[in-house]
Amino acid sequence: MAIDTLNPWRDIMADAVRAHGPDLSMRQWAILLTVYLNPGPHTVRALARDLQIPKPAISRALDALSILKYVRRVRDEGDKRIVHVQKTSEGAIYLDEFARIVNGRLEEPTLRALYG
Repeated sequence: MAIDTLNPWRDIMADAVRAHGPDLSMRQWAILLTVYLNPGPHTVRALARDLQIPKPAISRALDALSILKYVRRVRDEGDKRIVHVQKTSEGAIYLDEFARIVNGRLEEPTLRALYG
């Protein structure tokens, strides 16, 4: 097992938990990062295809992320069957805070050597 690779991520995740943010599932993280890091527009169908996750699982994860106000769903004006997933300021702030935790850990000499 690649302990040297996993231990730093355990530390990052522990820092995030101590920061009193919500505990997101890996699925929620994957969706959140896809929406924020990849150019849109994002739809439930496209997220399901890109992440190779069934649409109902995407919808359940989006329910949780919407409650946290990290994303919002908006119906397409031209075709009401299409649901767009959009970024929010709350989600951007959450990811910015998480990025600060990661960057802080990456400043440590052992992590800098691993991830340079």
